[in-house]
Parts: sequence; C-alpha cells; structure tokens
Amino acid sequence: MAVKKQFTDSEFIDGLKNDNDVALSALYKKYFNVVLKYVLNNSGTEEEAQDIYQETVIVLYNNARKPEFTLNCAMQTYIYSVAKRLWLKQLNKHSHVFKLSENADEDGTLVDVGSDIHEHEEKEKQLFRMNESLVGLGEPCKTLIEDFYIKRLSMEEISEKFGYTNADNAKNQKYKCLQRLKRLFFNDEEK
Repeated sequence: MAVKKQFTDSEFIDGLKNDNDVALSALYKKYFNVVLKYVLNNSGTEEEAQDIYQETVIVLYNNARKPEFTLNCAMQTYIYSVAKRLWLKQLNKHSHVFKLSENADEDGTLVDVGSDIHEHEEKEKQLFRMNESLVGLGEPCKTLIEDFYIKRLSMEEISEKFGYTNADNAKNQKYKCLQRLKRLFFNDEEK
C-alpha cells in the first residue's frame, strides 16, 4: 500500500501554481470536511457544500497563481474564511426566497446571517490591518513571526535559521517582535 504524501501549506500553494494534480486532489480531500461542517451547520446541504468548496478552491487557485500572492495564515483558516464568505453571500442573496422555517437552525432558532456577515467583514478588516502591521514591522521580525506562526517552525529551527545562540534567545527575540507588532497594530487601530 502506497503512503500518501502529506503536503504543507506552501507545498499546496506551489502545487496550485504548477498545476500539480496530486496536490489539488490532496487539497480537496484534506479540507472538504471543514467546509461541509460549516455549510451543514448553517442551513445548507451537502450538495451546496460541494459547490461552495469548488468555488473556494477556484478562488484559492486564482489567487495562488498571482505572483504577489502570499498565504498569511494557515491553509485551513484561508479555506474556511473564503468558504464562509461565499456561503454567507449566497445565503444573503437568496434570503428573500427562504421561508421562515428554512432560515432556522435544527433546533428552530433563527439564523442571523446579517450579523455573521458583519462579523466576517470586521475580521477581514482586522486581518488586513494585521497584515499591514506585519509588513510595517520589517525584517527580521516579519519573517521570524511568519516562520513561527504560519510555517510552524520550532524555536530550535528559528534559532538555527537566524543564527541565534539558542532557542531561548530566539524566543526572546520573538517576544520583542510581537510587542512591536502589537504596538503597530493598535496604533493603526486608533487612527
């Protein structure tokens, strides 16, 4: 029995850029259940979840092929965010067609799509601000934070990459970088 390759987020992006069918197939299998669960929990069907997931992968594919595209979060977070936005957009577009009972959760409570859309837009604004703050942070802090939080490198790997004497020094530098990032983020928020 052949062992299936486990792709990293950056390998998925590279696979999409290079039309790698194996990476695309693995992407479909790995994250579909995240979208399925969200759509089913928000008045959708499995068929609708498949459609939303297809659209989500197309958005990811189109973005990944842009030279300036950088994945600034975990792949699962990106896919969930895009799928959620697409699903809420679809619900909002068709909300005038739904009957009251179709706009209810399994327990009969109404699903407030409007507040979800507002909440999602606020999160998108915060993510955009955070990305701007991260870019404004400069090097080596930007790369150090991305390596730890996005690429999930260990402190030992970061220490070796940046030439710190040990993991504790790398951890100390990461803390200082985070403090600067917080100041940048919250200063931008006040403007």
